[in-house]
Amino acid sequence: MKNTYAVVTGASSGLGVEFAKQLSERGYKLVLVARRKEKLEQVQKILKTESKVITADLSDRSECVRVVEELKDLDVEVFINNAGFGDCGRFYETDINKELGMIDVNVTAVHILMKLMLMKMKGKVSGAYILNVASSAGLFPGGPYMATYYATKAYVTSLTQSVAREMKEDGSDMYIGALCPGPVDTEFNEVADVEFALRGIAPKDCVEYALKQMFKYRKQIIVPTLRMKLAVFGPRLLPREQVVAITSRQQRKKKDFSEN
Repeated sequence: MKNTYAVVTGASSGLGVEFAKQLSERGYKLVLVARRKEKLEQVQKILKTESKVITADLSDRSECVRVVEELKDLDVEVFINNAGFGDCGRFYETDINKELGMIDVNVTAVHILMKLMLMKMKGKVSGAYILNVASSAGLFPGGPYMATYYATKAYVTSLTQSVAREMKEDGSDMYIGALCPGPVDTEFNEVADVEFALRGIAPKDCVEYALKQMFKYRKQIIVPTLRMKLAVFGPRLLPREQVVAITSRQQRKKKDFSEN
């Protein structure tokens, strides 16, 4: 049993639940953050260690700040910046309010929480870990039919790598990384109104791999499965425009984009 805490945002479903479970199994006390209190309380029941709940709407900047303020007296060793969602469709047809909400959660909240938690954790003697949950989408030059989602995740991967380098040049041993999975079998598909062309991996397997890469190998960009590594890194010698065209063909398989 550890005396330190792991904090997981978006902890009411999907990867967030699995991160909470596996970090609890590693002995961390948990802080669970999400909008749905009843869902968080259900997650608490399956954890093996002490936990607390913070209900917050991370699309609200002031709520992001409040979350960190509520953590001020806790010894946080691990921060999993997991909350996020997607959408699918032609850019001129998708709901602008949903897209702006996506930017608020996937970009603004991730940015605020990462910055404030870095300021809180960077002086820890025993080391600290910040893992931003991005997506393999963030490693492509663009993603037609999920244009906003791909753009938000590109922001996360770019920010992560830049800040990780800054910390390294400061001589810090703090870990900062990004998890960039392909399809995962969570409720993401339902929220994004999409059906993936590729088979998803189980949340348990994704998180197990992520934590091993973070704790043992300190891998900065974590891409689970050989198939996704080939999909992400294989086309890097191709022109960006060609990669976007290939991505577009894959995206069109997710939804019926026939002419109305």
